[in-house]
Amino acid sequence: MTAEGTARRVTKRRVRTRARLLDAAFAVFAAKGFGRVSIEEVCEAAGYSRGAFYSNFATLDELFFALYQERAELIAEQVSGALALDGPDLDVHAAVDRVTDVLLLDLEWLLVKTDFLVHAARDPGVARTLLDHRARLRRAVADRLSRARGHTELPAVLGDVEDAARAVVAAYDGVTTQLLLDKDVEAARAWLRQLLTALLTDGAGPV
Repeated sequence: MTAEGTARRVTKRRVRTRARLLDAAFAVFAAKGFGRVSIEEVCEAAGYSRGAFYSNFATLDELFFALYQERAELIAEQVSGALALDGPDLDVHAAVDRVTDVLLLDLEWLLVKTDFLVHAARDPGVARTLLDHRARLRRAVADRLSRARGHTELPAVLGDVEDAARAVVAAYDGVTTQLLLDKDVEAARAWLRQLLTALLTDGAGPV
């Protein structure tokens, strides 16, 4: 086998190892909480040695950061994709339905996300990462609302699309906080659909 072929095999193996470590860490973090998990526990759950861990991550914080980024990217893509299907005209009710249908409302993810939020509140560097992600979500929403201006009647109260995007993200935050407590995913989707419809249509039309 050539050196290039060997390198590809090593790269693929490392990608698989990293993915297994991330999956194992997600399960352990969700079950116990970030601050109560050791590197050894993650390795045991993944079926790897500490050497495999350190060949992919320098610290548990770095792994936690990578895990958060992976899920955060997924959510940003879900929102962007759901909002991109219409042309210049924005069918608000259909777009809201698509967003609430595909949006990740996973209780284990919300537990990990909450741990990350608390961690970020105590670490300015981590906080910047979280703020960057939230800004990306807002940009996806604001861009779609901006393109709809002049084509679709939106509530005058929205004013600045940036403010409207902040309101949409805040609605998601509120619904997911409630979901953490009552664990009713279907109710969370229904409530999020109602909130977003009210924000973007003054509550008019079907919910």
